[in-house]
Amino acid sequence: MEQFWGYHSEWNLGSPGGWDYQRITQKIGEAVWGRLFRSYPIGIDLDFDHPLVNPVHNFVDMLIEAHREKEKAEPGLIAVVAEEETLQDVVENRNLAAHLEAMDGISGALMAPQELELKNGRVCWQGQPVSVIFVDFNTNVLLALHRRHNLKPLLQAVREGRVINPRGTEPLNAKSMFEVITDPQNRERFHRETIQRTPWTRQFYHRQAQGPHGENIPDLVEWTRTNWDNLVLKPERGHSGKGVSVGGIHQATDAIVNQALKDGDYIVQEKVPLKLWAENMLELDLENNVVKECPHQTDFRCFFGRHGVFGFLGRYGSVPTNVGSGGGVQPLAVLRSEMSVGEATERINEAIVNMDYGEVRAAVEHQQKMALDHKFTYLLGPIKIALRPRLITTGQMKSLEAYCAGLWADCLTLEKMWLSGEMDVIVNLEPEELEIVQSQPWGGAPAIFASDGLFSFGAHLK
Repeated sequence: MEQFWGYHSEWNLGSPGGWDYQRITQKIGEAVWGRLFRSYPIGIDLDFDHPLVNPVHNFVDMLIEAHREKEKAEPGLIAVVAEEETLQDVVENRNLAAHLEAMDGISGALMAPQELELKNGRVCWQGQPVSVIFVDFNTNVLLALHRRHNLKPLLQAVREGRVINPRGTEPLNAKSMFEVITDPQNRERFHRETIQRTPWTRQFYHRQAQGPHGENIPDLVEWTRTNWDNLVLKPERGHSGKGVSVGGIHQATDAIVNQALKDGDYIVQEKVPLKLWAENMLELDLENNVVKECPHQTDFRCFFGRHGVFGFLGRYGSVPTNVGSGGGVQPLAVLRSEMSVGEATERINEAIVNMDYGEVRAAVEHQQKMALDHKFTYLLGPIKIALRPRLITTGQMKSLEAYCAGLWADCLTLEKMWLSGEMDVIVNLEPEELEIVQSQPWGGAPAIFASDGLFSFGAHLK
């Protein structure tokens, strides 16, 4: 298996997104690639259609498997449930319902949680019994919506084990889990690679702690102020990059630290070197009519479940790269030529920089038109798409499969630790949320997990 480098910055075990955005990105990326290089052959063989660069198909298979476990061979409705205000804007949820609707014996529908109902004791939508529900929000949001809408049908579905991901994954979804992974006392409990790829993390408040190099820290807050350039602060249960501050980029140290203390439930994390998870991308310079190379941060989301990897999502932007914070997506391509990822990436960049500007601009305009045709939007509007693909080898994908298998097993270990009471200090849930979580234990049941990797496959900045 071939090597890849870097760390995961966080996991999403509640309701990760992006599984259908990559499918659309692949279609657009392959079309743009064909348009750019139809007259400029560069001797690089790329595969845009590998199954693992289309994660939605394995995700759909998992949902149908969960349906079969409940209903055997009977037909049924799989519901995609999202917050009402996102129903029109989050295209991948609409697409997921359409994917499910196209499967034999399965119906799919997108709805707000308050549209569910109880009929003859069964959870239904428009009178039709629901077998499985994918819920596109975490349990704290579910609780807030329940207080507003009285979501008794959805809570019954939770108790019946019909909700994906099971609400029992919520305690493991807190970013403070990385403190458990990086605690030296737990070295024998987790896979070595999981530990090696987890940045040092501690819950953030005035406390004594062990530092990244084993040093004693008398007061973690004051130590954070002093060492800010090498650290990151983020909410334990945030999403879309909201509330994330990065040392060396966000300079108002005292204001950042004080706000984190005021908001509460933050973690402080060792910063992964920016050059390790950045690549030179290509952009149009509209003022000077040239194509130029620009460094951008990248990340690499791995989707996986109990049977292995579902697929991957490539993102790029600034810090953070989350689409919800203005980041974009990047096509992925498997490198089939006998050369390194770094060499192939440099050759592609050089070729595009030296192309006729008008042809590259026409390819970008074609990319933008395809994005509009696919209604490729998120909450902030149209999603940015990188001009060239990010490259990976089949050997590196094999390594990622082994890495994800280890994460799944380690999450089961974390759940056992939580259920045994070992992590009461780490997991902060209010009583009503805890009741929801305890009503649907996970225990390895069907789920889609995501790990956001700040990885390099060989094309990072030197």
